Amino acid sequence: MLHRATARRRPPTPEVRVSEEFVGQSGTAPTVIDTSTAHIARVYDYFLGGKDNFPADREAAARILKGNPGMRDTCREQREFLRRAVRFLTRAGIRQFIDIGTGLPTQENTHEVAQAIAPDARVAYIDNDPIVLAHARVLMADRDHGRTVFIHADARDPRALLAEPALRGVIDFGQPVAVLLIGILHFMEDRDRPGDLIRAMLEAVPSGSYLAASHGTPDFAPRMGDAVQAAYQASSMPCRVRTAAEVGELLAGVELVEPGLVLLAEWRPDGPVPDDRQQITYAAVGRKP
Repeated sequence: MLHRATARRRPPTPEVRVSEEFVGQSGTAPTVIDTSTAHIARVYDYFLGGKDNFPADREAAARILKGNPGMRDTCREQREFLRRAVRFLTRAGIRQFIDIGTGLPTQENTHEVAQAIAPDARVAYIDNDPIVLAHARVLMADRDHGRTVFIHADARDPRALLAEPALRGVIDFGQPVAVLLIGILHFMEDRDRPGDLIRAMLEAVPSGSYLAASHGTPDFAPRMGDAVQAAYQASSMPCRVRTAAEVGELLAGVELVEPGLVLLAEWRPDGPVPDDRQQITYAAVGRKP
């Protein structure tokens, strides 16, 4: 879903058209994108140093950086957590991944990390930005589409997401699955019912499946958390940072693996944990009993 800005009128922005061929056989996506409105995936791309963003996205990013000058570091650490989590899960025997809110492709995407360890690993990417799907199509042009699929769907409608034929064509829900919710839950306000998404996904997968998640928090820097949340909302993007207790409640359906709910850089780090900047995001991996 694209959020429409309600601020002052902008000069006309060229429309971007996305061919329907970029969408999985069961998915549908808008063929015209309003680039005058910031989108979370493209703002995130900007923070990671990407080029797949527009002036509205960069303006939103500038507002967010005023609230948290270290946001670029946070986004990089979130990507590093994703890679560590996928390696851990693949080595634990998981061969199926559902990556919800995947964002624009970058280096070492979920399928690349998992398939480097287990070539038979299957990955379903879910996102609601058609530009993400367009880039994903290019990325996968020469790859085996039988093992990786990109689906246009909204995390706020888990029933529709789970009913997608393209998802069922790649993921065997009779076997353990890893559900990845990296950098998406704090973009779901309370009215979006993030707990319903998690419950629906956990109900759909068997015992022995995993959930990996990250979530922004105000626990260590309340003013910064409030400022970042307000900056996203001012750019017509939902944002809701949550405390450790609130995040723990969302993850109540799984048994957290060590080290539990910790800051991003503290989850099974590959090297020394940086201590020279403010941390504002939790991370955890849990197993469905």
